Amino acid sequence: MSATATATAPAPATTLAATVSVAGARVHYERSGSGTGPALVLVHGTGSGGSAVNWGRTLPRFTAGHTVITPDLSGTDRTTDDGAPLTVEGLAAQVIAVIEDAGGGPVDLLGFSMGAPVSAAVAALRPDLVRRLVLVAGWAHTEGDEYLRNLFTLWKQIGVSDPAAFGRSVAMTGFSRGFLNSIGREQMELLIPNMPATPGTLRHVDLDTRIDIRELLPRIQAETLVIGAARDLTVPVENSRALHRAIAHSTYAEIDAGHVAFFEKEDEFVRLVGEFTLAS
Repeated sequence: MSATATATAPAPATTLAATVSVAGARVHYERSGSGTGPALVLVHGTGSGGSAVNWGRTLPRFTAGHTVITPDLSGTDRTTDDGAPLTVEGLAAQVIAVIEDAGGGPVDLLGFSMGAPVSAAVAALRPDLVRRLVLVAGWAHTEGDEYLRNLFTLWKQIGVSDPAAFGRSVAMTGFSRGFLNSIGREQMELLIPNMPATPGTLRHVDLDTRIDIRELLPRIQAETLVIGAARDLTVPVENSRALHRAIAHSTYAEIDAGHVAFFEKEDEFVRLVGEFTLAS
């Protein structure tokens, strides 16, 4: 899902934009920073705002030690395609194409929310491209979790019938109760239009209802860090714990925050990712 309306801070001056063609889509991505080690690829979650909304606030924290690549997948405002229903494999192919176009791997790959199963699929299908894998607030299988299935089905319905209610629901589940109370009503209201119920967003939500990467998880060879959010009301933390159990040789960390943990507890998130990706 997305961060907040204030999370679209200007990107670093060294940012370069490019596009790559994948199965009829023109996939936009940006490359920032000038690190000498493996690039860090950040894959966004649900929402047509894409990488700018998810990573605009946090990205500068990584560019000192990494070259950071941020793709915008189909369904986002800056990537064009034929509008067909999305698949995990199709979005994974877009991430693979971006990695190859940007100079090839192996890279360190981080996926958040919807981006977590997509990134897991990349690591399973192209192990040569992924050195280390970080999965944040992700899940493996929607149909087996009645909470997830009903939440995403509700979003599909109200996204069409009541876009304002859609935005309020996303904001309420995207952040912990304690965080929302700490920022107060005015800031809470600013969150509501942050993930509008655009056709692209609803394409993402439709995919969310159909996620199933269970058969791919045993194929992951990259060293993996799974990060769960203890107070996650969008993708309950049990899903992250299940991902950890399903991925051989993975490690697990949990942040005491809501779904958008990198916004609520940015310092802790940056530390966890930095220690994992910069370790020898």
